[in-house]
Amino acid sequence: MEYVYAALLLHKLQKEVNEANISSVVKASGATVNDAQVKALVAALADVNIEEAIKAAPVAVAAAAGPAAAAPEAKKEAPVDHSKTEEAAMEGLSSLFG
Repeated sequence: MEYVYAALLLHKLQKEVNEANISSVVKASGATVNDAQVKALVAALADVNIEEAIKAAPVAVAAAAGPAAAAPEAKKEAPVDHSKTEEAAMEGLSSLFG
């Protein structure tokens, strides 16, 4: 996971997502770098538009329990099925890796 985070951080900072930069970010975090995993990630991201993948990824929205929970006359909503949201998130994540 730290390699994906490193790639996202580099993208956010508008730096080139390559093996050397990912290795540097992971080393700076204190983790041990696995060169094979770095190479695999860079190869998987070669044809991926990271910005489009981020836009396509579903965002889980937490329900606010503030004032509505305190008001007794507030209408209660049906429970949300988060399993579908998690499945969609995993599909979005898998698109990063082809």
